Amino acid sequence: MNIISKNRWVAPMLSVLLVCIVGVNVVQATGKWNEASDSKQMTELAASVQNNQTSTQEERRMMEDGTSLSTQTVAWTESLPAKNWLTTAQEKQELQEAKAKNKARAVAAAKAKKEAALKLAKVERAKAVAAVTTPPQKLYFTRTKLLNQEDSKLATWSYSVSDKELHLLQKIVMAEAEGEPYEGKVAVANVVLNRLRSANFPDTIYKVIYQKSQFSPVANGRLKRVVPNEDSIKAVNAALNGKKEVSDDTYYFLSLTLADDLTVARSQKKVKTIGHHTFYK
Repeated sequence: MNIISKNRWVAPMLSVLLVCIVGVNVVQATGKWNEASDSKQMTELAASVQNNQTSTQEERRMMEDGTSLSTQTVAWTESLPAKNWLTTAQEKQELQEAKAKNKARAVAAAKAKKEAALKLAKVERAKAVAAVTTPPQKLYFTRTKLLNQEDSKLATWSYSVSDKELHLLQKIVMAEAEGEPYEGKVAVANVVLNRLRSANFPDTIYKVIYQKSQFSPVANGRLKRVVPNEDSIKAVNAALNGKKEVSDDTYYFLSLTLADDLTVARSQKKVKTIGHHTFYK
């Protein structure tokens, strides 16, 4: 009993000690739990903050990318009209250049055509001048017509004209058609040359003109007296160069008011009348 009495304070002490020990353990456990909880909360908070930062950064990046994309889209969209405008401007410039080239070609073609026309007119004038100033030395015939000098390759035969015959032809034209129009003088020369070609008449100019009872100036002596004037010379040169006022089958002419013999007028076919002369086939 004494022992129990003496040691009765031990139990409370042990209880207190036990309580303290349990309390300490509880506190430690609670602290650890709280620390773990706080750590977990801090970790979760940090993760949340990081996620928020990441989300914010992502949103910012997306916004920036979106802004950049929007800017690029606007820039691209704005560039389209500019590109179209440039293309249209280039097309307009090319069209203008093409028009300018076409105009230049047209001007050049018109110029070339004009020059060709002038050249042709010059050649024709030269031929005309030659026809009235320069008689050919040789005539070219087919069976039916007198040829131009340019068509000599088509001839079936040719005839050389002497200076004496040329002068004689000029005199007969002057004697027969002195007061007639220039065309009438050419037509008289045509008749002489048509007879020269025809097999029904003599084969030289001299013989054609001096054939009996064919040209009245030969019979009455007028042929010997006349001196060819300028028109007669030009008319003969033109006829020798191929100019024709009557057809190649015209062999006769006469003045109906002056002729004594009208047999030709009654028997031959009329071709045309020039001045006072009527021409017949």
